[in-house]
Amino acid sequence: MPRNFEYEQRADGDVLHVYARGRDVLTNPLTNIGTAFTKEQRAQLGITGLLPPQVMSMNVHLKRSYAQYLRQPDDLSKFLYLNTMHERNEVLYYRLLTEHIEEMMPIVYTPTIGQAIQEYSSWYHRPRGVYLSIDEPADVETALTNMGHRSDEVDLIVVTDSEGILGIGDQGVGGVAIAIGKLSLYAAAAGVNPHRVLPVVLDVGTDNLDLLSQEGYLGVHHARVRGERYDGFVDQFVRTATSLYPNAMIHWEDFGPANAHRILEKYRNRICTFNDDIQGTAAVVVAAILSAVRASGTGLDEQRIVIHGAGTAGIGIADLMVEILVDTGIDPVRARRMFWGLGSRGLLREGVRMRDFQEPYARTADETADWVLDHPGRIELADVVRNVHPTILIGSSAQPGSFTPDLVTEMAAHCDRPVIMPLSNPTSKIEALPADLLRWTGGRALIATGSPFGPISFNGVTHHIAQANNALVFPGIGLGVITSRASRVSDLMIAASARAVAGVVTDRSPGASLLPEVGQLRPVSARVGVAVVEAAMREGLAQVPIDNPIQAVYANMWQPVYPRIVPE
Repeated sequence: MPRNFEYEQRADGDVLHVYARGRDVLTNPLTNIGTAFTKEQRAQLGITGLLPPQVMSMNVHLKRSYAQYLRQPDDLSKFLYLNTMHERNEVLYYRLLTEHIEEMMPIVYTPTIGQAIQEYSSWYHRPRGVYLSIDEPADVETALTNMGHRSDEVDLIVVTDSEGILGIGDQGVGGVAIAIGKLSLYAAAAGVNPHRVLPVVLDVGTDNLDLLSQEGYLGVHHARVRGERYDGFVDQFVRTATSLYPNAMIHWEDFGPANAHRILEKYRNRICTFNDDIQGTAAVVVAAILSAVRASGTGLDEQRIVIHGAGTAGIGIADLMVEILVDTGIDPVRARRMFWGLGSRGLLREGVRMRDFQEPYARTADETADWVLDHPGRIELADVVRNVHPTILIGSSAQPGSFTPDLVTEMAAHCDRPVIMPLSNPTSKIEALPADLLRWTGGRALIATGSPFGPISFNGVTHHIAQANNALVFPGIGLGVITSRASRVSDLMIAASARAVAGVVTDRSPGASLLPEVGQLRPVSARVGVAVVEAAMREGLAQVPIDNPIQAVYANMWQPVYPRIVPE
């Protein structure tokens, strides 16, 4: 099939070879730069008279586009405006997003994208991504190849089955928007080339009856398929994608808890793959822990860590922290004993039903035999805090208000600088508000949250609340993997990303944030990328020779500027 264009990355700037002519140039967001086409280019490409006569620079485009963005009446309207721009002029979209990343990230990603996904079948007007149906498994290879990429032209695939979208659960085919949003952040935050990525949704049905009852729902109309048929479909996707695009990292996004860990464990040592909900969340939270421990003046080996909500994300945090503890010389068994995890049945302990990935953190009956419990036979969060005296309390439970005043006061009574991380989002599901945590601890708490919060003044100190946003790590991880052509993503590479983010934080003044600001995403991602490249090289996972990791990462970061147009 003849190509309409070819994109070439050069050290002296990107070059776009355009084979299309006429309206085909203007209707493709990858080739359309609107009124930035010069008079000569318009003549050569057959678009003379198809644009207003004035030639405009990107700076003019940016000012006009941003002004239009600001005029949108609400966040969903802003999302749709940016989505339309993404479908019209991709370079301008990424430039606007890059220059206003802190302001626009909540629009193109959480929380606004959650509302957009729920209404996907209503606002859908142009396909973007690859839709793979479990009812049409024979079409998997055809669908992937129809995107038009050669085998060496895909660096990254973000795939979801839409079962665990953000805090809103099963969203069926609309989950493709989460893959698209994730790839937008890869490009804006880390310079991952947007022409070399694929967003994919595995449509295996949905258990969301609201969607199934809609006549206009765009996905397959049946309940979510599980078991052997589901596993076979996922395996078919993996085999086909890795065969077609052998250099691509597969990023798993928003799979349900029953599948996320299982899929990652099945493939992580066979292909280059990464799960952001498990490994990305773990990395950014561990970065906050490392920063908090440093600020508290204590040692890593002195910590007692309670995780309220020890599911996919919570256990991912524990696993990565154990990796780092072991790397400092702590025995693995002792490292795991530093964690107390709570699931839906209370404390993870012997005799209580739990998932396989939770079992390494189960406590023995002897450890809790002398505990005084609020409700005999069940060990809840308050019991754990009262008996363990944690130094670090992590919330990934989606149980709003579960960090109560009594519980936090009890923790603070036994710890000079309690580290408290209510990570559940959106804000309606947070375990405790930062202002309350500061009040209940007399301003001593070191805090990181999942949702963004503005500065809080308490007793004359302005506290900058760290947001444990995965965007601080996953773009840089992808950049490092792509730069090194890593054969797989190892635990040490994820640990390196956490250390890199923690290392960015140098402000030790009272109230300073535990994590970098979202506005620093581009330089933070570069540092993470370098750390990941160096880790891949140390482990022998890098498949290309790299003499200078800093230069290699910098040279590999795509810049959202209009390319040099070469009509062919």
